[in-house]
Amino acid sequence: MSLRLGTFNIENLMTRFDFSGWRNRLRQDRVLQLYDVKDRQVYEQLEQARMIAETDDTRQLSALAIADADADILCLQEVDNVPALQAFEYGYLYRMVGNGYRQKYLVEGNDSRGIDVAVLLREETRTGEKIEVLDVRSHAMLTYHDLGLFNEELALNNQPHDKIFKRDCLELELRIGGKPFSLYVVHFKSMGNARDNADGRTGTMAVRTAETRAVRHIIEQRFGKGNAGSFAICGDMNDYQEKVQVIGSRREGFRFEPRQETASALDTFTRDGFAVNPMTRRDVMDRWTLYHARGPQEQHLCQLDYIWLSPSLAEHNRDSVPDIIRNGQPFRTPFPPGQEVERFPRIGWDRPKASDHCPVVIKLELP
Repeated sequence: MSLRLGTFNIENLMTRFDFSGWRNRLRQDRVLQLYDVKDRQVYEQLEQARMIAETDDTRQLSALAIADADADILCLQEVDNVPALQAFEYGYLYRMVGNGYRQKYLVEGNDSRGIDVAVLLREETRTGEKIEVLDVRSHAMLTYHDLGLFNEELALNNQPHDKIFKRDCLELELRIGGKPFSLYVVHFKSMGNARDNADGRTGTMAVRTAETRAVRHIIEQRFGKGNAGSFAICGDMNDYQEKVQVIGSRREGFRFEPRQETASALDTFTRDGFAVNPMTRRDVMDRWTLYHARGPQEQHLCQLDYIWLSPSLAEHNRDSVPDIIRNGQPFRTPFPPGQEVERFPRIGWDRPKASDHCPVVIKLELP
């Protein structure tokens, strides 16, 4: 019996238009900034037309990436709501994969933009094992005070009764082919919008660290300190323990250098062998799932998208190596030598693209 488990930040799978760019130029799409639009109604009409035209290409590419991942269970981030999932699956994904994801779970979380985590599940795995959902639990309402996580670092910008998870930690208790399996889906605090700190990653790390500590607490409450259970933590962690520094430019050429980080919110998971990142089974230059760039002086490749495995599950699957679907990346993404892939049709320089993130999928045997 084998299970294909995947995760993908699908990037703004929305069912509504965002007109906030009319008053806030920083939120206005760059193409509309080329035009002198003085009437709000005209602006909204142009924004609707732009979004509709761009979204069709984007969602075709997202569906291609998901089809290539071919996951039996797919964890998603940045999903508006269940109707958005249903419309995307029926109009795009089903046309790519034929056998759709009949089971869909999403609980409204805490994100101010309304983007949530979700899970799509087939009724059976590719090998014919039944996928049963026994329970679904949201942990969106947990506060720092509830778990005793409030500290001096958090006190700079947070209150004790603020919610820990910036979106949610969605917990699913499953039985697959008669075997128990627990899944935790997250989307941690982004590295942007740090107050009084030029380094967004450092300035927001206290929040992500609290999120990782909360996830660990939830799991240890369920399985005990020894982690005897079979579980996986999936999602966009918005942090990394290493990166590949990209140096140079397209005209001059690039060179790539791996760098280790001195601290990361994800250290909570690796400390004491609590969980295993199977991506480390790939070469250090070939673990990235996102390209970050703010001009030629700040650009790197890093892993933001993870499938963490419990120690027992990782040991049972010691030879399983995650796949990374990079065919939906825009052409501006520099690939280290030997990693180039054939992009999906209609991929652009920056957009359209499947997402700014790459899907990650791993084949697992449940103990």
